[in-house]
Amino acid sequence: MDAINEVSNVLSNPKNILITSHRNPDGDAIGSSLAMALWLKRRGHRVMVAFPSEYPPIYNWMPAIEEVEIYDVDPEPIVSFIKHLEVSVILDYNSLSRIDKLGALFAEKDLYTILIDHHLFPDPIGDYVLSDTTASSTCELVYQFFKSLEPDRSIDHALAECLYTGILTDTGGFQYATSPALFRAVAELQEIGIETTQIHNLVFNSLEEKSLRLLGHCLSSRMEIIPEFKTGIIFLNKHDFTVFGIQRGDTEGIVNYLLKLRDVHMAIFIRQQPSIIKISFRSKGDFSVEEIAKTYFNGGGHRNAAGGYTKMGLADTLDLIKSILPKYKESLIKPILV
Repeated sequence: MDAINEVSNVLSNPKNILITSHRNPDGDAIGSSLAMALWLKRRGHRVMVAFPSEYPPIYNWMPAIEEVEIYDVDPEPIVSFIKHLEVSVILDYNSLSRIDKLGALFAEKDLYTILIDHHLFPDPIGDYVLSDTTASSTCELVYQFFKSLEPDRSIDHALAECLYTGILTDTGGFQYATSPALFRAVAELQEIGIETTQIHNLVFNSLEEKSLRLLGHCLSSRMEIIPEFKTGIIFLNKHDFTVFGIQRGDTEGIVNYLLKLRDVHMAIFIRQQPSIIKISFRSKGDFSVEEIAKTYFNGGGHRNAAGGYTKMGLADTLDLIKSILPKYKESLIKPILV
């Protein structure tokens, strides 16, 4: 029995299914999880979506998001559901370490596990695995999954909204990791009748005033350009978090502003958290920030978008970043092909 027939057989009868995605869920994590939940419920399954931590409020409009359980807020419903769990669906991550304590609840259970993801270096944790690092997003892969199992059945409006949102956000508004296959999928989603302009506005044009003021602060007072390495850095310290009342989602997208500069090929955004320093990396062209994140900062991701962290102080983290730039100078200063 091939993989897709096996998973079809597993899902042919109602099951108790838990869908999880990574800590600090983004649009792709949320969109893929909600789409999968809606699709499975349509097939008669009992489904729970659980995230380790809260999601940004800009996604409060999404279909069925009010049913999502948050482990950090209240673990009890999740713990209770897992007692009778039969199938685990892992979306937009590929190692149980990405969901912290939530992963330990079902790591040792005898489950059928479905893993759908587009990040590098997946752990061997799935019975059915759809892993493609060239895909734009997990939502693109979930779309393919639906089409493989139900080629003659159309995707409904709510599913289309969820999938489109994940694709829109993970491609940075269709700037990154696009392909003819992706645009064919998006065309089908749009033909269903979703309001793509409205979704774009809900996701990208729904800032609170403090978020725009925070962006101004970052660009005027927390930005450093290192021209000899074509690198830009923005950092936020604990004081900034207090002054601006920064909450989950308020810093989303700030790192990308550095890449608007013609002579910046790598952008780095550093946030001082209570116990760790979180770092986001972005790049242009074929320069791999994934390698830097993995080698030096306990992280990973994609060629042009990655993340990591340190347990050092802010000043030491900045010093470490600047100390490794000479090792990558030749690659960083290469002209970007346009």
